[in-house]
Amino acid sequence: AKSEEEDHRQKKKRCEANDPFALREEGRTHFVDGDYERAFEYWAKAAELGDMDAHCGLSLMYRDGHGVEKDKGKETYHFEEAAIGGHPDARHMLGCNEGENVRLDRAVKHWIIA
Repeated sequence: AKSEEEDHRQKKKRCEANDPFALREEGRTHFVDGDYERAFEYWAKAAELGDMDAHCGLSLMYRDGHGVEKDKGKETYHFEEAAIGGHPDARHMLGCNEGENVRLDRAVKHWIIA
């Protein structure tokens, strides 16, 4: 079994190599710990590299104002990027947003795709 120290070194190495999965997971760790600034940094980099879960995480940060100012436009942008990339939760959330805006025809289309 790997030691915690070795595990940490391996994760750091993968992040330095711009592994989107490692960056996303490091961001998730920081988010859970309440370090939203670091979570944002890691998720932004992972999203830039095409990680759809990272786009979803950024959307939620913009929706809830965790470490960033609430921004409906950026929330929607990141949900759309994730949905285009095939993320079903993002597609569902787009449907919810459309439902809140009483655009039920669009909401239903998102939900069907999700």
